[in-house]
Amino acid sequence: MRLKDKVVIITGATSGIGKSLAMQVVAEGGKVLVHGIEKSDGEQVVSTLGNSASLCIADLNDQAAPNKIVAAAIAAFGKIDAVVNNAAIFERHKLPELTPESFARTITINLQSSLFLIKAALPHLLQTQGCVLNIGSINAYSGEPSLLAYSISKAGMQTMTRNLANTYGVDKVRFNLINPGWILTDREYADQIKRGLPQGWPETLGKINIPSGVMSTPEQLATACIYWLGDESRPFTGSIVDLEQFSIIGRNPEK
Repeated sequence: MRLKDKVVIITGATSGIGKSLAMQVVAEGGKVLVHGIEKSDGEQVVSTLGNSASLCIADLNDQAAPNKIVAAAIAAFGKIDAVVNNAAIFERHKLPELTPESFARTITINLQSSLFLIKAALPHLLQTQGCVLNIGSINAYSGEPSLLAYSISKAGMQTMTRNLANTYGVDKVRFNLINPGWILTDREYADQIKRGLPQGWPETLGKINIPSGVMSTPEQLATACIYWLGDESRPFTGSIVDLEQFSIIGRNPEK
């Protein structure tokens, strides 16, 4: 088992990528602090995972949330080996529609809460020589026009990851980041329906968007994350890893 007895905090773990990763962590012998905001969804995940999981409900828009999450992990399992900053919101606004309130909410939940969760967990990570895995987005390199605030938040997460990796490498605490591409989560499916795509839209995509012909899944992404949470990825830190079905930088499809 690749994560035997390791304790991992995962934010946004009651659905989507976070839920899939929580299940993978437990399957690999780890224990997981499942964070979310929907209590019923969280209870269902924890019930499925049994004694290897504990639930913490906390709104990341609340400045007290990071300390609450860390305290819950320590109370449940006594230590912290890894933190996964996965929770995020994306509110679709181009610049003319973007408000200060919406921008602040996106930055607070997607970036600020991640930074201060790391700060709260850092004393425990120093003790275990643990790691942080940040879940970014390929939108960090530029992003969709209607995901301006989201893209900015994920770009900031990349810089945060590199800065902390360079700061704490001598302490053997590692910081890495994965940029997922287009992943077929329940939220993504619903978002595209809301934007006007028909039911079953993933089966209608062309190979310009999805070269393999099938969209990537949360389970596939979670499997890739396990390497970065385990000791097998030591001593690597400061890595920014793009996970998509094509090269993100420099891609120029035939016209």
